[in-house]
Amino acid sequence: MSEGKAPMPQMQAGTDATGVPTLAVIIPTLCEAENIKAVLDRVRSVLDPMGIRYEIVVVDDDSSDATGEIVSAVSADDPRVRLVVRRGEKGVAGATLLGWKNTGAPILGVIDADLQHPPELLPRLVTAVLEGCDLAIGSRYAAGGSLGHWHPARKLLSVIALSAAQPVQKSRIRAKDPTSGYFVLRRECLEGSEFQKTGFKLLLEILVRGRVRSIAEIPYGFAPRARGESKATFKVAWHYALLLARLYWVRFGPHFNSNPRRHASA
Repeated sequence: MSEGKAPMPQMQAGTDATGVPTLAVIIPTLCEAENIKAVLDRVRSVLDPMGIRYEIVVVDDDSSDATGEIVSAVSADDPRVRLVVRRGEKGVAGATLLGWKNTGAPILGVIDADLQHPPELLPRLVTAVLEGCDLAIGSRYAAGGSLGHWHPARKLLSVIALSAAQPVQKSRIRAKDPTSGYFVLRRECLEGSEFQKTGFKLLLEILVRGRVRSIAEIPYGFAPRARGESKATFKVAWHYALLLARLYWVRFGPHFNSNPRRHASA
C-alpha cells in the first residue's frame, strides 16, 4: 500500500445483512467537546423520523479535551453511536476513511462536528441516495447555497481553490462544490480505489477517481463555527495543493494519451 493512502473500505466479512445498518454517518473530531453533544443530538433527531437503520461513528484524533468521554457517555445510552479513537494521525480525510472501514453500511456519509454543516440537511442527502443517486453533496455553490459570513479574503481563496479543481473533474460529472466536506454516497462508489488520508478534501478525490455515475447537489448556507477553534491552517492548504497535483497527474499525466478509455470517460 502506498504511504499516505487508505484502501477503499470493504464490507466487513461475516456481517449479517439483516443486522447491518443502512446508513453510517461519520463525524471526525479533534477537540470538539463544546460541540459534539449538540451535533449528535441534532443528527439523531433528524434521522430518527426517516425510519431507517443507521449508526453514527465518531472518529476522534485522540483529542486532549473531553470529546471522547462525552461520546462514550452518549454511546452508553444509545448503541447506535460509536467511538473510534485514532492515535498518531490527524486529518478529516483519514478519519472519514477509517470510520467507513469500521462499518458495513452500504450508504456512507460525513458531517463536520462544529455545526457549520446543518444536520437538518442530512435527510435530503440520504433521500437523494436512497432514490438512486450515487453521491449527494451539501453544496455551498449550488443555487440557493452560500458561504455565510466569510471574510472576503476567505471567499476569494475558496473560489480560487474551486477553479483549480474544475479541470480535474470528469466532464460528464462536474460538481459545483467539489471541496465540500458534507456528503452522502453509496459504498460501491469507492470500490477499487485508494484515497489520500491527509487533508480535508476527500470529496474531490472521490469525484475524480471514484465510481460515481450520478450526483445531486443540495444547497445549504455554511454556518459559523458554534464553539471552539477552527482547524483551517496553512498545513490544510498545503495538503490540498498536494492532492491537486496528484489528481492532475492522474487525469493528465503521460499515461493519459496512451489510454483511449480515459478519453472516453474524461
